[in-house]
Amino acid sequence: MKKNIFCLSGLLLFCLLSSCHQPCCKPSAGLIADGATLQEISTEFKFTEGPAADAAGNVYFTDQPNDRILVYTIDGSLKTFMQPAGRANGLYFHPDGSLLACADEKSELWKIDVKTKEHVVLASTYAGRRLNATNDVWLRPGGGIYFTDPYYQRPWWDHQSPTQDGEHVYFLSPDLKTLIRVTEDLLKPNGLIGTPDGKVLYVSDIQDKKIYRYRIARDGTLADKTLFCPQVSDGMTIDRCGNVYVTNDNGVTVFNPDGRQIEQIRIPQGWTSNVTFGGPDRKTLFITAAKGLYTLRMNVGGAR
Repeated sequence: MKKNIFCLSGLLLFCLLSSCHQPCCKPSAGLIADGATLQEISTEFKFTEGPAADAAGNVYFTDQPNDRILVYTIDGSLKTFMQPAGRANGLYFHPDGSLLACADEKSELWKIDVKTKEHVVLASTYAGRRLNATNDVWLRPGGGIYFTDPYYQRPWWDHQSPTQDGEHVYFLSPDLKTLIRVTEDLLKPNGLIGTPDGKVLYVSDIQDKKIYRYRIARDGTLADKTLFCPQVSDGMTIDRCGNVYVTNDNGVTVFNPDGRQIEQIRIPQGWTSNVTFGGPDRKTLFITAAKGLYTLRMNVGGAR
């Protein structure tokens, strides 16, 4: 009897502690904060993409046709951070405070010093040929960078056909010296996001209208490819509960870790391109969609 009481007490304590840190991980709780509604920040852009939050919660995003990176600060100001910006698309913050950018003007992966706005090129070629069009990026905890390289014809290019022998996902080693191709069978990889423990990578094949889940090996290679959900997605993010947020012409759709849809967030634009968590507590969802930037308060926080 004492043993049963002890076990029950321990279980209750575990549940209480868990609920303090991740209240919305309980199936009965909603993801969206009570009374929260979608807020329009601005619709002054040509096409928004690539939102990424720095350590303070300021959110940087791109307006690719206008060749600029903008920032929406935690005090509510909106300003241009960098222009020109290499026709940057996807963004992700490095733990050292620098900003990773898929700069597809020259099909490069950049690392930008946010203080000086100077950048270094981390990758631009594979097997001696120019990359197609670096698109989205994710930094594995502990080091190493994954990025997608689909082909979308751009008006600022001189060439009219892919420069690689397909459209793939790549991994740049933690020392930034070795670039390897980690997928060979996707049609058009686009958005990607990994789990905060660095063990799982989700990749959207936007042409195949599927999102795949991979196990991340220690050397950065991908294994055990499985279908996560049959869904079109542009950019993606993940919350602290492991739910995956995908974007398309339906707005933002949320799937739990088992691939079951649990939420739908409609956006008043024809295409929703990407999503991330920002703000000081990382409980504000920032959504880039066509000409707009939107926010929505959530019960759950974003994963780092």
